[in-house]
Amino acid sequence: MPKTKPIDDKTVRRVAELSRLELSDKELALYSRQLADIIAYVDKLNEVKTSGIAPTSHPTGRLKNVFRKDVVKKSLSTEDVLKNAPSVADNFFRVPKIID
Repeated sequence: MPKTKPIDDKTVRRVAELSRLELSDKELALYSRQLADIIAYVDKLNEVKTSGIAPTSHPTGRLKNVFRKDVVKKSLSTEDVLKNAPSVADNFFRVPKIID
């Protein structure tokens, strides 16, 4: 199997740029080494013989949805729901504005 191309500083700089991250020279060197180590570790998977093994999407192979019946139950009153709220306005939770 062909070896993976090593991660160089130019590649890490480009990924940082695309991610809108500013990296110092020290961080660039650190992340270059770490990414190279990660890719070398993942490359070990190429050494595993997998011929004759069926692909799996889940280790148990027995995934299924668990359904339950919809049962109508009594709801809490608005007063009960809002009694522990830190701030209320017109029967609604009042929260800080996060979008201008």
